[in-house]
Amino acid sequence: MTAAPTAYPLAWPPGWPRERNRQDPKFRTVTGPVAEKKSREITMEDARHRLSAELDKLGARYPVLSTNVELRVDGAPRANGQAPSDTGVAVYFQLKNKPIVLACDRWRTVAGNIAAIAAHIDAMRGMDRWGVGSLDQMFTGYSLLPAPIVPEDWRTPLGNPATLAEANENYRQRMKDCAGDGPRAYELNAAIERARKEFGGG
Repeated sequence: MTAAPTAYPLAWPPGWPRERNRQDPKFRTVTGPVAEKKSREITMEDARHRLSAELDKLGARYPVLSTNVELRVDGAPRANGQAPSDTGVAVYFQLKNKPIVLACDRWRTVAGNIAAIAAHIDAMRGMDRWGVGSLDQMFTGYSLLPAPIVPEDWRTPLGNPATLAEANENYRQRMKDCAGDGPRAYELNAAIERARKEFGGG
């Protein structure tokens, strides 16, 4: 990594698209004795525990969980802190000396996004056990790339669009052409973010 990511505020990976239509989280925690088990929405503490356990099983090193949740001096979330409007989550770590980042902002709560990343890692480890692909192969798409270099004239990567609708359509087509992967996708993601700001759509 070129610079250490921050635990607070959120250090969203450069060039990664953001979710515009967040959903209610579907991750639950079971509590109570066996005869009286109850299910409730997952808490920050439980979500962090799940993620930590998955990272340990993965063999991840130097993990940094980055969110917009204010932290205490010991690194734990403030008990009386307000829920942030941006619930995105990014986790940075090293896997076999390679910098990796996973990020999620699909859910309306920070805990939900942390739990989603934990579930994603668990699923990837499960696929690795079947022997069809290795974790190295699966994590290739999550290698932390350098920040994209966007030309001063951001219109060029998007085909010089005149409207936001045209920018979005050109973006979708170009992402298909490059299979949504690599430095070209990084450049396109950064360009469309600039386009949405310029055209007033983001």
